[in-house]
Amino acid sequence: TDDDGVEHLSNVPDDHRYRLVWRDSAEARTPLGRPTKGLLALPPDSRPFHAEIYRASQDTGLDAALLHAGVTVESGYNQAAISPKGARGLMQLMPATARRYGSSNPHDPAENLRAGARYLRDLLALFDNNLELALAAYNAGENAVLRYGRKLPPYAETRRYVPMVVAHYHQLRRRSASN
Repeated sequence: TDDDGVEHLSNVPDDHRYRLVWRDSAEARTPLGRPTKGLLALPPDSRPFHAEIYRASQDTGLDAALLHAGVTVESGYNQAAISPKGARGLMQLMPATARRYGSSNPHDPAENLRAGARYLRDLLALFDNNLELALAAYNAGENAVLRYGRKLPPYAETRRYVPMVVAHYHQLRRRSASN
């Protein structure tokens, strides 16, 4: 948690404030099963870029909570985020994917969210609405999921990413249902 109360999730502990919330193992454990504070404690409608996320959800038919979960894990709501592999913006789109889905400026929140939501919607259709496979494809690329027989690819990053997004999504849905 930084000085502004924003929680950052990373697989690169490059600051003394980082603490382990997820150990890479075959057993899926949620890092979100504990009480949260900062950004992760906020309901979706109080989080940054909620209006843009809600619009992208309405345009694509995806649950806004799913898009919030993706943004939380992908970029931590940092619209200027750039991954070591070159993915950009809130939904961490690779430049070719951003262009394919109509985003010429992947750091523009509305464009990035719209393109990322369309891409995720198409992945859900490709993988018969299997959320875990669609998220694996979002992270590793659809060809990786296809190459491994429509199963989660054996990539450590993808095997961490999918349960984190799913856990956060379920947590957001439970929180919304209880309100």
